[in-house]
Parts: sequence; structure tokens; C-alpha cells
Amino acid sequence: MIRNLEDFVMDWQHESDSTLKILEALTDESLQQRVNEDGRTLGKIAWHLVTSIDEMIGRTGLQFSATPHETPQPSTVKEMSDAYRKSRDSIVKPMKEQWTDESLLVEKDMYGEQWTIATVLQTLIQHQIHHRGQMTILMRQAGLTVPGMYGPSKDEWLAFGEEAPE
Repeated sequence: MIRNLEDFVMDWQHESDSTLKILEALTDESLQQRVNEDGRTLGKIAWHLVTSIDEMIGRTGLQFSATPHETPQPSTVKEMSDAYRKSRDSIVKPMKEQWTDESLLVEKDMYGEQWTIATVLQTLIQHQIHHRGQMTILMRQAGLTVPGMYGPSKDEWLAFGEEAPE
């Protein structure tokens, strides 16, 4: 629950660091991985996370500079990771300059509904978590090592020379 700007900043730092770890673990070849022929590619989901920062936070009225939602997907992981890093870093300072804790209670139109800015921020974080979960499945299918998000992953336990807990 986001009760003040500092709650968001703390959560955002951890969650966006986790998203960046996932993005940086991808390979250019893995960007074409799909769960099935009708599903999104790993690259499409990754790019969606990059551009959704602009799309979601832009609806709050915050003045900041992130990768625009309409930007075409690049072909390399490096371009995606760099764009994500820039976008995720672009929102905290403007929030602290333009908003107060009371701003979190202001309602904004989000997809035809009225959401408080606090709800938008919480949804942004949950949206990242949701798509990271999808990405880790596709990463395993592509044979990639999955980094841990909330503790060591199976791959990291094995690298420690230990069996992963069941």
C-alpha cells in the first residue's frame, strides 16, 4: 500500500531493479521466444514494460521524460535495458518536485475509471511484477538463467553449489 511518496520510492527501487535484472538476463535471440504461436514474444513483453512507464504515469499529469509509449520495439536487449533504466529513473525526482503526499489522493482518469495517483503507482508496480512472471517462464523455455527477485532463484542456488529448496 502506498501511503506516501517514500513508500512508492522504496518499492519502486526494489521492483524496478528486479525488472532490470530480468531484462539484462535476456539475449537478443531470446526476444523471439513465445509460449505458443499466438502468444506475445518475450521481446514484446519486455518492451511493454519499458513503454508502460510513460503510458501509465503520463496519465497522472506528472511532467517527466521516459521512452514514449508509441516507440517501436528495438531489436537488442541492450537498447531495451538502456531505455528501461532511463525511463524508470526519470520519474522519482519529478514526483518529489511536483507532488506531495496529498497528491496521492488526487483522482485521475485511468482507462475509463477514476483512480487515485496512489492506485496508479501501486498498479505500475504490480504490472511490472505480473509481466516479470510471464517473462521468467519464457526465459526458462529459451534456456536462460533466471535471476532471483525475492531471494535466490533455482539457478542461483545451483551456482552456490546447493540444491534449491523445494
